[in-house]
Amino acid sequence: MSLVAHPSPRARSRLSALLATACLVVSAFVFASPAAASTDGLLDLTCTAPSSEATTYDPPLTLAPQDVTFSSTVQYGPCVSLSRPDIDSGSRSLHVLTPDRSCLTLLETAVSAFTITWDTGETSTISGSRTATVVGAALVVTITGNVTSGVFAGDSVVQISTGPATGILACTLGLGTVDSVYSAVTLEITSL
Repeated sequence: MSLVAHPSPRARSRLSALLATACLVVSAFVFASPAAASTDGLLDLTCTAPSSEATTYDPPLTLAPQDVTFSSTVQYGPCVSLSRPDIDSGSRSLHVLTPDRSCLTLLETAVSAFTITWDTGETSTISGSRTATVVGAALVVTITGNVTSGVFAGDSVVQISTGPATGILACTLGLGTVDSVYSAVTLEITSL
């Protein structure tokens, strides 16, 4: 016998509509504010919309930790760089089995390391930290760090991904699962 109360379909529909509306309002606020890049240096590169990140989880994330295959593809572009005007776009992808993942682990702080391959064939390897917060109904993931090798080596990095948190919020309440997250991305690389 289940002791968990399940909201009616109508209540879930209203909750989803409310969360989606809040997400749009918060997203507009997030995109209207400047990225948190250092103002002490010169902006070497910026990538804006329609830059995006598509992430999938197999099996879908639940409240219970489980081994999950995490797949992520990030497309950067259009990108503008005064120091490297030949760079217009870039991409990166990851496909890895991760142990003990749940919808709650999406909100944990973690170390982040990845390599962007630019449209010139060159790369930038980035190391930093990842923080995630839910602002209203938006999931905001911020990666701050440095380019450790390749193009822009020594520069600081700020990447902000903003996507809907509706499914994540429902999952943390035990009302659903998370099989994917799609986010808009901004990337700023600043010389120190």
